[in-house]
Amino acid sequence: MFNPFSLEGKTILVTGASSGIGRGIAVDCSKMGAKIVLTGRDEKRLTETLQMLEGEGHFIVIADISKQEDIESLAMQCPAVNGCVFSAGIAKLMPVKFIDRTLLEEIINVNEMAPILLLAQLYRKKKLQNKASVIYIASLSGVYKSKIGESIYAASKGGIAGFVKEAALELSVKGIRVNTICPAFIQTEMTKMYEGAITNVEKQEDLYPLKRLGVTQDVSYAAVYLLSDASSWVTGVNLPVDGGYCLT
Repeated sequence: MFNPFSLEGKTILVTGASSGIGRGIAVDCSKMGAKIVLTGRDEKRLTETLQMLEGEGHFIVIADISKQEDIESLAMQCPAVNGCVFSAGIAKLMPVKFIDRTLLEEIINVNEMAPILLLAQLYRKKKLQNKASVIYIASLSGVYKSKIGESIYAASKGGIAGFVKEAALELSVKGIRVNTICPAFIQTEMTKMYEGAITNVEKQEDLYPLKRLGVTQDVSYAAVYLLSDASSWVTGVNLPVDGGYCLT
């Protein structure tokens, strides 16, 4: 039966695949038939992700993409791919008056510079197949909305959203599509830092017209769409996945 969302025959690179959204995307893409290249810093947790994948042909490349030498090594070891999902990222809350250079450089480096530099290396080394799909996991923050304390995080994600617009134009000569997914609050290990501020889950859910918080599958299903041929005419888009939050 024809399935436009199938990823059969596609090889997909997923960064930040050791946990959270990256892990969820890797697992769901394997269920749709893709071969997955998992990368991250933690070999133990990447191995746990590997064991969750369906099908065969998946493998791990250990890399810390905050380091240029690891970016170059990962690009060298990576096979030719039909899709990339840049999911690695960090979030730290900090009011503007307490921002310092060290924190700013840390977050901008991991969330913005590293995935941009990795795409450049993959493209330069001809590791992106013609008509490949590239996805950056951005955020509502810095693109559609923001909250107190998220200024650096918003800057890093907003920068990615801007970069994607130009990259989509430039890479279109090879038929390569570049998009972002901009999630609202997704329940993952990283978002546990917010738990102290969320004392009433029902009250938090009321902020969303669809009356629930996001889960990793909400993002991974959007990624499957953007990686598949079903979205072959979609590029340069910052796709909100937010339960209607931006409507409020």
